[in-house]
Amino acid sequence: MRPLKILIASDSVGETGENVARASLAQFNISSVKEVMIRYPYIDSEETIDDMIVVAKENDAIVVYTMVKPDMKAYMERRMVEENIPHIDVMGQLLEMLSVRLDEVPFYEPGLVHQLDEDYFKKIEAIEFAVKFDDGKDVSGLEKADIVLIGVSRTSKTPLSQFLAHKKYKVMNVPVLPEVNIPKELLEIDPKKCVGLIIDENKLNKIRKERLQQLGLNSAAQYAKNERIKEEIAHFKKIIERIGCPVIDVSDKAIEETANEIIKYIDNQRDIKG
Repeated sequence: MRPLKILIASDSVGETGENVARASLAQFNISSVKEVMIRYPYIDSEETIDDMIVVAKENDAIVVYTMVKPDMKAYMERRMVEENIPHIDVMGQLLEMLSVRLDEVPFYEPGLVHQLDEDYFKKIEAIEFAVKFDDGKDVSGLEKADIVLIGVSRTSKTPLSQFLAHKKYKVMNVPVLPEVNIPKELLEIDPKKCVGLIIDENKLNKIRKERLQQLGLNSAAQYAKNERIKEEIAHFKKIIERIGCPVIDVSDKAIEETANEIIKYIDNQRDIKG
């Protein structure tokens, strides 16, 4: 039996072709699929194709390919026929069928599926980040965060963090309390990625009383008293002055409104910086 080698050729990363090859190899008694496979990604010129042809011939390989650029694909197919290299196109026929059925011309852009995947994984990463660094649990998140939200309790820091995470921003939120010193790292990071959240004292009083009732606690607790709220807001303002970041009043804003305001500010800072 001739030694088996499968060369995965692609103008992107080659994952699609490799997955098809792996699924096929699973139907046979192959001890090490990894040793059988040769991946040849990011083919973008005739010279690269010629190099791939040499590798395929040297290994007596079957070529499994996913090429979407018509000119590169045509050149590769012609060269493989000339060199008598066994080959299979795992996307071509389906692309042609879809083009006919949809009455559309394909984009012919390599790697689009991986761009979508990357977008998805960035979102998941941001969501996990928001959970991990909620309420200032780990100060190491300050340096890694795209946005740092600062505010007293019940200023929508957590829901804002999650909303922004779905927009692929890594967000850490830091609660401010008079009895607790803010982490020194907060004063060392770029203040342009920090945003303070403030709320009307009367509205905060109402929100906190409702929260205490939901928890089955006395709504007259210190947490919801006007004097306590005034103390917290005054302390918050001092902290924000030290940091030197903007403040958004969330009193009468929906989460989406506040988030859009934050995004506009952060993106503008990036444009200025970049």
